[in-house]
Amino acid sequence: MRIEIVIGNIVQQPDVDALVNSANANLRFGSGVAGAIHTAAGPELEQYCRRHSPIALGEAVVTPGFELPNPYVIHARAASFINDDHPEKYLDLAVAQTLRVAKDAGIKSMAMPAMGTGVFKFPPKLSAEIIINGLLSRSENHPEIHLVRICVGTQEMKAAFTSILKSSPKGNSFLSKVET
Repeated sequence: MRIEIVIGNIVQQPDVDALVNSANANLRFGSGVAGAIHTAAGPELEQYCRRHSPIALGEAVVTPGFELPNPYVIHARAASFINDDHPEKYLDLAVAQTLRVAKDAGIKSMAMPAMGTGVFKFPPKLSAEIIINGLLSRSENHPEIHLVRICVGTQEMKAAFTSILKSSPKGNSFLSKVET
C-alpha cells in the first residue's frame, strides 16, 4: 500500500477508484467533505444513501459514485470528538471498516480526507495518528489496496500527516516517492 499525502480537493481525484466520505449517520448531504462529495456526485447519491442509513459509529458502506469520475464512494462514520464517548476507538474502527468494504468491493485505490477534523472536531494530529497507524497496522491484510491518497486542505494538516507517517518504524516504506 502506497500512502500519498496531498493538499487538494477530494472530489478532484479522478485517478482513484473511490472517494472516502467522512459521513454523518444518515449519509446525507452535509458540510465539508460530505457536502463536496454529494454535490459532485449529484442528487442520485443522496437518494441511494437513504436505503443504507443510518450507519453506526465506525461503520462504512460503499455506494456508486454516480456523476463523480470515481466508480465508488465509501461512507465511513467517525465519532464526534466532543460529543461521543471513545471517539478515538470509532475513528480507528472507521479506518478498519473503510479498508474492509474496499476489499469486498474490489477497490484498489482511494482518496481519503482527514476524517473527523471538520464538524467532528478531532484535533488534526490525533486524527493523523489514528488514520496513519490504522492504515499501516492493517496494510498486510489488504495487499489488494495499492494506494491511499490522503487529501487535506492546508500545509499544516499535510505536515501533521507526513510527520506521523515518517516517524512510524515502517512508515517511510509506505510513503509515496512523490512525498519524500
